[in-house]
Amino acid sequence: MSWREVQLGDGIHVKHGFAFKGEYFTAAGEYMVLTPGNFLEKGGFRVRDGKERFYHADFPEEYLLTDGDLIVAMTEQGEGLLGSAARIPAEGRYLHNQRLGLIQITDSTLLDKRFLYWVFNNAEVRAQIRASATGAKVKHTAPERIKKVRLKVPELSEQQVIAWVLDSYDDLIATNQRRIALLEEAARRLYREWFVHLRFPGHEQVAVKDGVPQGWEKLPLSEVAEITMGQSPESKHYNTDGDGLPFHQGVTDFGNRYISHKTHTRQATRIAEVDDILCSVRAPVGRLNITRDKIAIGRGLSAMRSCSGHQSLLFYQLSILFFEEDMIGGGAIFASVGKKELFGQIILQPSAEIAEKFNQIAAEIDAQIENLDSQNRQLTQARDLLLPKLMSGQLDVSGIALPEEVAV
Repeated sequence: MSWREVQLGDGIHVKHGFAFKGEYFTAAGEYMVLTPGNFLEKGGFRVRDGKERFYHADFPEEYLLTDGDLIVAMTEQGEGLLGSAARIPAEGRYLHNQRLGLIQITDSTLLDKRFLYWVFNNAEVRAQIRASATGAKVKHTAPERIKKVRLKVPELSEQQVIAWVLDSYDDLIATNQRRIALLEEAARRLYREWFVHLRFPGHEQVAVKDGVPQGWEKLPLSEVAEITMGQSPESKHYNTDGDGLPFHQGVTDFGNRYISHKTHTRQATRIAEVDDILCSVRAPVGRLNITRDKIAIGRGLSAMRSCSGHQSLLFYQLSILFFEEDMIGGGAIFASVGKKELFGQIILQPSAEIAEKFNQIAAEIDAQIENLDSQNRQLTQARDLLLPKLMSGQLDVSGIALPEEVAV
C-alpha cells in the first residue's frame, strides 16, 4: 500500500458548536444537546446516562446535527473522552454544543468521511489531540489544534475498504443491540401485563382486593431480596493493574445492562457476587446493572439477590420500582437513599406459582440477552485489535473489493 503523511487540516474543517443558553434547558424535549459527557471512550455516544439536556428555544439551524455528521469531543469531560468521536444516527434530533467540533470534509479526494471516524478512534491520533489540550482544571483543545494532527493515510479507495471492514463489526454490534432492546422490551411488556395490569395466567379465577390478588403480598424490599450496602475501602488500595477485585462505587462504568471494570482494589469491604443486581443509591438513584463477576462495591452502590432464587423477576421488579431514576417512594427526588429507605421500598410479590412461571420466561429472555451481549464483547475486542493494524498499514487491504452498495 502507498501511504503518505498529511495534516488533518489538509482535508477537513473543524466547526465549533453553539453556546446554548442554560435557562432554556429542560429535562425532556425534541432537541437534545450533545456534550462530551455523552461520549463513549471508544467512539459513539450514549443517551441514557443522566447527562441528557434538551433545548426549548430558538437556535441557529446550522447547529442542528444531521444523519452521518461526525463530531469530536474537544473538552475532557470524563477520563479518556477528549478526542472521542461519534457519528450522528438517523433517529433522534441532536444539537451541536460549543465543546464539540463538527468535522467537515474540505478535500474529498484526500480523506474519506467514514474513514475519518476511525482516524479519531485511533490511539495515535487521540494522543496528539490530548497532547494539544490546555487548561489548569479542565483540559480542552481547539479546532486549529486538531487540524495540526499529523497522520499517514492510504489512497482513498483503501481508506474506504478500511472503513468498511471496521464498520462491518459496528453493524453487527448494532444489530445485536437492537435485538437486545427488543428482548428487553418484550420482558418489560410481559411484566407490566402480569404485575401492573394484573392479567397473569389464571387471573380470571383470582379475587383482587385493594389491588392485591389473593395469595400475593405487598412486601418491603428487604423481605424480597438479600441486600448488601456498599462500603468503600481505603483509596490507597485502588489500582488499575487488575490487582484484587474489580471495584465500583457508582454508575461510572455501568453499561446498558452489564457493568465493566477499570478500577480494582486489594481491600474489599463489601462484596457483590456473580449475577447480583447492582442498584445505585446515590444520584442517579435507582440505576440498575448486573455484574458478571465477583466485585467489591463502595458507598454509592447496593447489591441485591432474590431471596427465592427468582433473580430475573427481581430485576424487572426493580426496573418498575425505579421506573424513573432518582424517584422512589411517593415520587420524591433523592440525591441519595439510605439503608432504611431502600430496605423499606414496597414490592408487589406474586404467589410462588406465578413468580416461578414469570421467572422461567424472563430467565430465558435474559439468557438470550446475555448471549448477544457476549457476542458484542467479542466483536468489540476483535474490532479493537484490528483497528491499529489497519490504520497503520500493517494489514494490506489493497486486494479487497468493496461490495457494490458500499462502493457506489
